[in-house]
Amino acid sequence: MIPQLSERALILAPMGRDADVAAAMLADAAIRCMICRSLAELVQQLGAGAGFAVVTEEALHNADLHPLAGWLTDQPGWSDFPFVLLTRREGGIERNPPAMRLLRTLGNVTFLERPFHPTTLVSLAQSAIRGRQRQYEARSRLETLANLNETLEARIEAAVSERKILADIVETTDAFVQVLDPDFRFIAINRASADEFERIFGIRPKVGDSKLELLDNWPEHRAVMKAMWARALAGEEFTEIASVGDPSRDRRYYEMKFNTLRDRNGNRIGAYQFAYDVTRRLQDQEHLMRTETALRQAQKMEAVGQLTGGVAHDFNNLLMAFQSGLRMLERPMDPDRRQRIVDGMQQSIERGTALTRQLLAFSRRQPLEARTVDLETQLTGMQEILQRSLRGDVNVEMAFDDDLWPIEVDPGELELAILNICVNSRDAMPNGGTISIDARNESDNVVLSFTDTGAGMSKEVLARVFEPFFTTKEVGKGSGLGLAQVYAFVGQSNGSAAVESESERGTMVSLTFPRSQKPIDAVATVAKPQQPADVFRLKEAGMLGHVLLVEDDRSVAALTMEVLDSIGYSVTHVSSAAAALGTLAHSGTIDVVLSDVMMPGGMNGVDLAREIRRRRADLPVMLATGYIEVARGAVTEGFQVLVKPYQPEALAQALASLVGTRHTH
Repeated sequence: MIPQLSERALILAPMGRDADVAAAMLADAAIRCMICRSLAELVQQLGAGAGFAVVTEEALHNADLHPLAGWLTDQPGWSDFPFVLLTRREGGIERNPPAMRLLRTLGNVTFLERPFHPTTLVSLAQSAIRGRQRQYEARSRLETLANLNETLEARIEAAVSERKILADIVETTDAFVQVLDPDFRFIAINRASADEFERIFGIRPKVGDSKLELLDNWPEHRAVMKAMWARALAGEEFTEIASVGDPSRDRRYYEMKFNTLRDRNGNRIGAYQFAYDVTRRLQDQEHLMRTETALRQAQKMEAVGQLTGGVAHDFNNLLMAFQSGLRMLERPMDPDRRQRIVDGMQQSIERGTALTRQLLAFSRRQPLEARTVDLETQLTGMQEILQRSLRGDVNVEMAFDDDLWPIEVDPGELELAILNICVNSRDAMPNGGTISIDARNESDNVVLSFTDTGAGMSKEVLARVFEPFFTTKEVGKGSGLGLAQVYAFVGQSNGSAAVESESERGTMVSLTFPRSQKPIDAVATVAKPQQPADVFRLKEAGMLGHVLLVEDDRSVAALTMEVLDSIGYSVTHVSSAAAALGTLAHSGTIDVVLSDVMMPGGMNGVDLAREIRRRRADLPVMLATGYIEVARGAVTEGFQVLVKPYQPEALAQALASLVGTRHTH
């Protein structure tokens, strides 16, 4: 800390006579002096206050200058303490390297070669004191300026309250500022906003211009701007994000905050807007959203990949049942045995169908959408695929509270979380074991717990279990994203996740979700034809008619044609939607269209059904698909759907229902 101004001189000389002589000379000029006997004492006295210091060269020659240099370095910006350095006669300072080195340490130093006249020393002393006085005057001005700065904000607020225009602030801000009167004319516009308007529209607005007239060549923008400014001019204060600009020049997204402009009496006299270009921010958010969506899909596919081995094993068993059954049916046998073989093959079809539908549901790509779900139904629907896919030596058991409360979650993310937890439990039980899944009501929450009989985790692993990319598995056998996904999903669902585990004692993962008070969402299901017509009655009456079959798979088409022919329909087969529309345009004998949904050529079965409905509303269309999600979407549009694989009897009844309904009309 620098003390108050003092005109006292400090003198440091190793020989008392030099110090006494200098002190006497200065005393004759009425300058008070203090003789210091050491460099440490000099530094101490500098802290007490002095106008300048007289130091002999030899007093500093072998001294430790660090304390002195430290004091000088710590001076505030306004202070530059003066020294008068008495040097030996060496023929000029340029021939005195030791004195020149002291210049770098002392900074503000004047050299005086001995012997010197008393008048010279006094003159240098008075000059040093005047310089020191000016430094203190500068300090005083700086303090005054600092005080002014401290009150600047208060003075600005006072100026605003008096409706003074802070032109310098408005003109230098990055915000685009516009002020309009009730007639949509500019009261004020800052340079940044005028520059931006000119850049994106090619017109430079000025005070007095009508904003609406400036936008006459862009009626779309004019309408949007008029609607927003009308709200602001009516007194509404709000924030909007909109795309603005001539597309041929540049079109950007701006966040616009509108406020009411009032006079000193509180009367509304206009509105003003602060706008910011947020295009980059929105692009970054969109990129982040796409990245998160891709990451979620990758997590799903990783989980499905973890199950692939078990699913492949199960399908090999199903194919084996078919292969053996077909070979057996080639041999002569009694009708009862033949029926048992056919029944076994039918059961294999049903098992394969269930597994396929569940795998498609797990891997589907769709946005996050929270729904109120029945947790018991959700888990029960997954039990078979979990039991069959995790490994033959891993048993899955489930238990639920009576009247289990619903929860509000994204069903797909819930399925993925269950898969990730079960896959981790499977990997922790290389020799087999049990995964117990328990769901119960607790307080105002629903707790879903997964308990395995695996190897458990150490305290070190347990502490990091939810960290992204943390895994104890070998390279290539796990990304470390599974439980991180679980943690993120539960958090997004306003719940919490916890893990309890001990080495060799298994692991329990608990997911807690708030109870939902909303009704369980109804899920669209594939409609069954109501009150199907009697196929044989229609056949006897000659009313089965002509089917247009649209199927790109040759083997499926051949078998379907055989089934339709055996029922009694005549069939025309085409392999694309375009060919189907061409056939319909040149043939009036088609009674019903049976089309697959997934087809090449750009137009799928649902598109075809829509076009047929537009052209020939009286012609019934039956769609067939193995994708349950597509089927549900088609059902919501009012189309009849058969889910593959289907029985010939189901096909016959569904077509008969459509044909019979058409004939009754």
